[in-house]
Amino acid sequence: MTIERVSTNNQTQLLLNQIMQASNAVDTSEAQVASGNVSPTYAGIGDKTAVLEAARTASERADAYQANTQLAVTQADIQNTQLTSLSSLSEDLRTAISNALANNDATGLMAQVTNIFDQASQILNSKDSNGNYLYGGENDSTPPVTVNSLAQLAATPIANVFANGAQAKKVLVADGESVQVGVLASSVGTQLMQALQDIAQFNAGASGNMQTNLTQAQATFLTAELPTSIAANQALNTATASNGFVYNQLQDAVTQQQSLSGLYKGFVSDIQDVDMGKAITNLNQNQVALQAALQVTAQLNKVSLLNYLPTQ
Repeated sequence: MTIERVSTNNQTQLLLNQIMQASNAVDTSEAQVASGNVSPTYAGIGDKTAVLEAARTASERADAYQANTQLAVTQADIQNTQLTSLSSLSEDLRTAISNALANNDATGLMAQVTNIFDQASQILNSKDSNGNYLYGGENDSTPPVTVNSLAQLAATPIANVFANGAQAKKVLVADGESVQVGVLASSVGTQLMQALQDIAQFNAGASGNMQTNLTQAQATFLTAELPTSIAANQALNTATASNGFVYNQLQDAVTQQQSLSGLYKGFVSDIQDVDMGKAITNLNQNQVALQAALQVTAQLNKVSLLNYLPTQ
C-alpha cells in the first residue's frame, strides 16, 4: 500500500486555474504598463469600441480641416500684403495725376504710369508655393493678366486683359462650411487697369504726348480721369479690408479646429490610455497574487499523510 498525497485532483485543478488567471492578469498589466494602452485589441476595449472609433475619426477630420485652413491662412496673409501693395499703387496713380494737375507739369507722369502697370501686373500674376496663379481662380494654370506692357494694355479691350476663372477658390473649414479665400485678378484689378489704359490710350492719341507743361486738352482729360483713379483706390482698399476679414475668419476656424481636435483626442485618451499609476499598482498586485498561487500549489503537492504520522 502506497501513501498518497493529501491534495485531490480537483484541488490541484483549481489551483492551476488560479495560476493561469494570475498569469494572464500579470501579462495584461505588463502590456498596459509597456504600451500605455488599455488593450491592443478591440476586444479589450469592449463596448466602448464604437465611441473610440467615432472620436478618433472626428479628431482626424478636425486635423485635416486644420491643415487645409492653415494653408488658406497663409494664402490670405500673402494676399493681404499684395492687395495692400496694389492699393498703394492706385494711390500713387492718384497722386501722380493730382501733382501733374497742380503743377501743370506732366514730366515723369508716363514713366510713373508704366511703373505702376509693371508692378500691378506682376502682383496679379504672382504664384503660390505650388506654382499656381494666386489670382486665377479655377483657371490657375494661366497668367490672369494677359498683357505684358502698357502699350499692349492700351491696344487690348479691358475685357480681354484678364484670363482668370470665374470662381474664386474656397476652403472647407468644417462639415458643410466653406470660406472663400481666393481673390480674382479681374475683381481687384479691373478699375486700376482701366485707369492705366485710359491714360495710355490718351497719351498715344493726337492730344497726348504728355511730357512737360499740360495743354488744355491734357488738363481736361486728367481732371476727368482723377475720379477714376480715386475709385480704383477705394475699390482696392475695400478688397484689402475684405481679405482681412477672411483672414480673421480663418484664424478663428483654426482655433476652433484645434479645440475640437483636442476634445476628441481627450475622448480617445479617456477610453484607450491606461491610468499608469493604477496599472503599475495592478501589476505589482498581480505579480504578488501569481507568486502566492505558485507557492501554495507547490506546497500543497508536497503534502502527504507522512506529514501527519507520529514519529517514534
